[in-house]
Order: sequence, then C-alpha cells, then structure tokens
Amino acid sequence: MLIDWSLGQPVDPPQLPVDLLSRRQAAAELARRQRRQAMDAAYEAELILRLAELTPDGDDPQPGSPGARTPGWSAGDDEASGVSEFFAGELALVLNRGRGTARHLHHRALAWRENLPATYAALAAGELDVARAAALADVLGTTRPELARAVEARLLPEAVDLSVARLRARALELLAELDAAAADQRRERAQRSADVFLQPGQDGMATLGAELSADEAAEAYALIDQLARLAKADGDPRPIAAIRVELFSLLLRRPGGPGQPGVAAQLTITATLDSLAGTATTAGTVNGLAVTAAHARELLARIGALGLHAPDGGSLTFAVTDADGRLLATTTVAELLRVARKGCAQHPGEDCGCPVLGAPAATDRYEPTGRQQTFTKTRDRTCRMPNCGQRVGWADLDHVVAHSCGGQTACTNLCCLCRSHHRLKTFARGWQFVMEPDGTLHVTTPTGITRTTRPPGLRPPEPPPDHPDDDPPPF
Repeated sequence: MLIDWSLGQPVDPPQLPVDLLSRRQAAAELARRQRRQAMDAAYEAELILRLAELTPDGDDPQPGSPGARTPGWSAGDDEASGVSEFFAGELALVLNRGRGTARHLHHRALAWRENLPATYAALAAGELDVARAAALADVLGTTRPELARAVEARLLPEAVDLSVARLRARALELLAELDAAAADQRRERAQRSADVFLQPGQDGMATLGAELSADEAAEAYALIDQLARLAKADGDPRPIAAIRVELFSLLLRRPGGPGQPGVAAQLTITATLDSLAGTATTAGTVNGLAVTAAHARELLARIGALGLHAPDGGSLTFAVTDADGRLLATTTVAELLRVARKGCAQHPGEDCGCPVLGAPAATDRYEPTGRQQTFTKTRDRTCRMPNCGQRVGWADLDHVVAHSCGGQTACTNLCCLCRSHHRLKTFARGWQFVMEPDGTLHVTTPTGITRTTRPPGLRPPEPPPDHPDDDPPPF
C-alpha cells in the first residue's frame, strides 16, 4: 500500500528558486543535478532490469511452433536470455520511446550489472556521470565479463578526468591490448547489424545514409567526389557539394547509367477538400465527408495546372482529406476522369452533393481488398505502434479486432503493423488495441500504460470549450 501511494504522488519539481541564485550557486546546483541524473540513470536501469525479470519468455512462441520468430530476421532482435522477445516493445511504450532505444537501454543496464559492477556502483553514487558510464557500457558491454572488469579496473579511477571521446578510445585501446580478438568480434557484430537509414529533414529535404565498413565508405565517397570534381572542371557552375548530392542520387536511382530506366516510384499527393474549393485558409468542412464530382473536377484541374503525372513504371495516388486531416478517399487520375465525367448515378449531369468517392466498403473475406490496402497504407504511412516508424512497405495489414473474434475486414478495423509489432499483438499476453473510426489507435500494455497514435496529418481533437454558467451569481 505504501509503494502504491508513493507511485501516485506527483514528481518533485526543482527545489531551489533559480532566479535568486548567484553565479556560483547556479554552477554548484548544475553540478549537483549532474550527480542526481547519474543516480536517476542507475535507478532507471535497476527498474528496467526488474521489469525484464517480471517479463519472462515462458509464454513466447517456441521454436518450431506456429508464430515462432524466424532466426536471423533482424540483427537487433537478440534479447537477453530468459526475457520475453516482446519485452522491448513493452518497455518502449512505458518510456514512450522507440523500440530500438528501449532495447539499447535494456542492454546497457545488463552491461552495467553483469560486466561493469564498479561503474554501476559509481553511477548510483553520483560519482560518475551518465555519458561516461554509457561510453564504457557501449564498448565493454558485449565482451566477456572478466575482460570488461579488467579494463574497467584500469580506467575507472581516471574516467572523470578524460573526455567522453577519449574514455571511449582508451577503452577500445585496452580491449585490443588485452584481447585482440575482441576487436574483430565487435567489427563482425557491427557489420551484421549495419543498415540503410532514412531520416526526414526540413524544407522538403531528407537524409539517406548507410552504415558501411570504413574502407567501403571511404571508397564510395572518393568515387563521388572524383566524379564531382570532373564535372566541376568541365564547367558545371554549381557548388561542388550540390554536384556530389546529385551524383549520389543518380547513382542510386539509376544504377545502370544515363538512359537506363530509374527505380519505379509510387507517389502519393494529399489534398484537402478545403484546398479543392479554394478555401484552404478557412476553417470548417466542405459538404461534410462527401467527395463529390465537383471536387473530382477541381482536383483534375489542379493536376493539369501543376503538370503532375505518374513516373515511368510507377504510380500516382491522390489522398483526399477533410480539414482535420481525416482521410476520406484515395483515387487515381483514371478514376477521377471517370467520376468527373459520369458524376452521381442518382443525379446525372448535376453538381449535387452526393459522394462519388469514399472509403472502400467492408468485405466478408479475411484478406483485405486491393482498395482497402491502398486506403489503409495511405492513411497510416508507417507502422502504427507508438514510436515505430517502419514504412508500410514492410508492414502487415492487421485486424485490430481479430477476424476470428468477429472483427470486420474494414478500413475502420485495419491498421499497419510491422512484423515485430504484429507478432507482439498476436502472441504477447495482456495487450489491448482499440481503434477509432478515424484511424486513431490506442495501445495499452500489460502494465496499464496507454499510448495513442493518430494517422499522420490527422489533427488531435479540440478541447471542449469552457461554458460559463447560464445563470452566474450576481456580484
């Protein structure tokens, strides 16, 4: 009862009145907060390890049984012995972070406890800051415990006097000195877990990169740089950085060289009903949730004005939303031409308010129809598990309420889940998934933590307005 009472208390705010502190006092309080953060990190690690201990793998699908994980599917799926394969997914929702971050924090906590007990103790006492303790765990967390402790014994006394980068370098140097084979093992693990990544940027830009061995990365950059310098010497007036970027893109998208077909692209253009009616700057809706023949003609006119067309070998899909970002329909140029010409079946030749496009109808079968797949993937764009960004190309369409339990095969009961989170929903016990008609998904962990995700672009609901009393008392 006392623990439950303590957990229900508000988080303590900072104690000192910052505006009254002198320069010396502010510096001293910052140093104290660093120690407090170290102690909190050790406490967090202890809590993570306790939660992992209470999440055993006894209920996981066993090898050879239906639903068992395929070995080697993902290099990052190596969970601690005896811990459920779904633990990282639960920890991610508890911390409201990504699954990769959750897995990293769990592995770091294990490294501190199993390989670096002196580092863990110094962290818990506030004698070693989080950044330095994390650097030691990153380098020594996957080597043999006895080797890790030997390096720790030599480094820990001077750790606070070294920069984080220098501490990491010294740990690697000592590791190679005491066991040269460990460096090769680390490199092999890094190569197995390497991946290509895509990070959204600002102003319509994004970063595409890959984790390569140092020699391959240097060779690839040298090639791009050499080609860029040749183009610059040949009279290209652009900055050499811009030339390098274009060459990098062309080499990936047209690996066969000039004149060869590029990679087929699937483009999706999103338009709101307000924008089609020319009132994008005003609030409200246009004809409720109906996409009419007049809207279709407006969209066709805008397509012609912008010169949009499907890329060679690719596709062009249009997503029509309401003012709040709720997806109303997905369509193509061919379908727009058809509905704009034919209009409403009940009012041929009239600009009525009847819908001619909308969400695909439900089906009695288990497998979603092609239109349902397009609509759901356009609405969700990524795995819908909170903090998971796996793109829909690698995601499954899942029935939120299982089809075997009476769940419809309808867009209001379908969402995109990556394979790992699909398996978690199917095989891990105690989870709850609830989806609203607009695609908002609520996920509750076995420990009662609920997180909510909305389809990208869908605005959160407005808070209810404050209504004054109808008959306020006189003053």
